[in-house]
Amino acid sequence: MSRRTPPDPTRLREEIAQAAARMIAEDGADYATAKRKAARQVLGEQRVPGEWLPDNDQVEAEVRAYQALFHGDTQPRVLALLRRVALLAMEDLAPFRPYLVGAVLNGTATEHSDIYLQCFCDSAKDATLHLLNAGVDFETSESRHFGGRADVETLSFLWKGQWPDRREARELAGEVRAELGAPVGIHIALYDAVDERGAVRADASGRLARADLQAVRALIGADAGTGPAGNVA
Repeated sequence: MSRRTPPDPTRLREEIAQAAARMIAEDGADYATAKRKAARQVLGEQRVPGEWLPDNDQVEAEVRAYQALFHGDTQPRVLALLRRVALLAMEDLAPFRPYLVGAVLNGTATEHSDIYLQCFCDSAKDATLHLLNAGVDFETSESRHFGGRADVETLSFLWKGQWPDRREARELAGEVRAELGAPVGIHIALYDAVDERGAVRADASGRLARADLQAVRALIGADAGTGPAGNVA
């Protein structure tokens, strides 16, 4: 009777990461959902040990490889457009110290991606009133604190060029409609001002998980070929 060869965890991680990357790039799935579905796709209903699952860095690397191979002609254009929308929002939110996070920052954003911002302010109420006074129709929810503490208030809405009240925003909205065919989701997480110090620390690889106004301007300059890329992603 022949012995069954045990699975190779390294190879399984690669297969799951590649399957998850396709779901993220093509369908806009979040990382946790994509990894869970990919594991079922690769292994069926078999219980998946934690060490068989790829980490987010491995999945992100596969997303980049997939986009370069299949969407190299369109993804950079979509990314640059989303970064310009993010910059407009951050400029209006400047008094509340905004930072860009997520796929629009790290360069893996697609037409399915929303824009995620974090603001560090003395009063979350002031930021909420700022958007209300600007006529922004948002929904309020909670999202996970980056430090693992209590959830933070988050304001979410569909951006159609209605804010900020600038001609540039309206013109950019036309480009978004032409390129994406749908409004862009924006999510603004409101943190206490004291949280900002811990937010700007680099991880073990030296990368920053968030970018301020100056860094986002540098990224947009790099997208356009007019400036250096910052070491933020």
